[in-house]
Amino acid sequence: MDDTVPPKLFSCLSSAADIVRAHDNVRIFSHHDADGISAAIILAKTMIRAGRGFGLTLLSGLNNETFEQIKNCGADCMIIADMGVSYLKELDEMDADIVVLDHHKGDDVPLKRVRHVNPHSFGMDGMTAGCGASLAMMFSVALDNNNWDLVQIAFAGIVGDKQHRKGLTGINEYLFREGNKRGYVTGTDGSFIPSGQLMSSLFLSVDPYIRGVSGNAEGVDSLLNDAGVDKTKSSHELSDAEKRKLSSLIAAKLLAQGTTKETFEDMASVKYVLRNWSTDAERLASVLDSCGRSGLGGAGIGFGLGDMKCSSEAAAADEGSRGKMVSSVAELDSKGLEQMENIQFFETSSGSAGIMCEAAMRFFGNANKPAVSYNISKDTAKASARCTHELLRMGADLSAAMRVAGESVGGGGGGHKIASGAWFPSGKEKEFLKILDRVIGEQISAK
Repeated sequence: MDDTVPPKLFSCLSSAADIVRAHDNVRIFSHHDADGISAAIILAKTMIRAGRGFGLTLLSGLNNETFEQIKNCGADCMIIADMGVSYLKELDEMDADIVVLDHHKGDDVPLKRVRHVNPHSFGMDGMTAGCGASLAMMFSVALDNNNWDLVQIAFAGIVGDKQHRKGLTGINEYLFREGNKRGYVTGTDGSFIPSGQLMSSLFLSVDPYIRGVSGNAEGVDSLLNDAGVDKTKSSHELSDAEKRKLSSLIAAKLLAQGTTKETFEDMASVKYVLRNWSTDAERLASVLDSCGRSGLGGAGIGFGLGDMKCSSEAAAADEGSRGKMVSSVAELDSKGLEQMENIQFFETSSGSAGIMCEAAMRFFGNANKPAVSYNISKDTAKASARCTHELLRMGADLSAAMRVAGESVGGGGGGHKIASGAWFPSGKEKEFLKILDRVIGEQISAK
């Protein structure tokens, strides 16, 4: 028990564990990003250890089409992780025992059969105090307290969802305390230097995105020469003097391109080292996220479960995905974002729209306006949006704004205040952006 987590949450998790104990087979559905895949790995490992049969499916999100997939899977017991809050009523009408482990905010729905575990239901913010992997971890130890080693994977989800940037709170703080006490997770000072072999990690870096270095081999070479650093070295091999020199040069470049104080503070946040993985949570999150974005979620799951072949596939997926990502971000930096009164936006066909929005907000765009991307397919357009904590303090709420704008043009939307998505019929993008711009303006002026 811990004062950072309400006792009622532990009771809810215990009840969820009892539901699963009553079944020999469980069907798991989870989101395909770093958080969702981390949650899926934890749940899969938990079922293996508990001697339960299971099936596992990763989804790009929960919508009418994917809900039908869940509805028709034929399982008597299901666990849905990192999503589900938008379909609680429909799930509760199904003839199955269902546990939903979600951290997104939704409407309160009276439930008869579904056991819904969500930080928001217990007075905590699901944007910062607990993610899908956090809840999967809490469920895992509620089922069997011997599962604490899986907390290492949970931190890939926490870091992948950027919940560590302002310091750990709530469920995440509790998991670190317990994981650290058992020797599984340790915290080290943050750094502007990306983890890994320096020539590769700097070239592929979008967090930070360093103009003239990220995606630029000559720029990487020049930076390391100026720092007096051997190009064959990895970040963990640097001396303290080399770290200081290289960090100072990176900081100077970031400052010159307009990086905000908030972003500098975020980059200095703690890194979490995972004992049994010989890496930190940031790198593990990157690999899992890349697998999901590349349509190789199965390789990410296999990698998390210790399959050597999947480990090689996951590493290759990570390198390929990061290469495409840095190319897309560099192109956006070169072209710039289109400006409206209260938002900035761009169109993209990249599968990394959310990351592009975040990079723009943090490293080269207008930090005073949320960044919005949209991607048009034949029938449906999808949009992603990101903002800063400073904009939140000014009154911005992307979850509400994207939902209003999406629904206004025949679609929908939602997510977190700081990071959200929407979907709507193709051809409605200009109207969507106009409404979104107005709503964001109203939110900020009303503060």
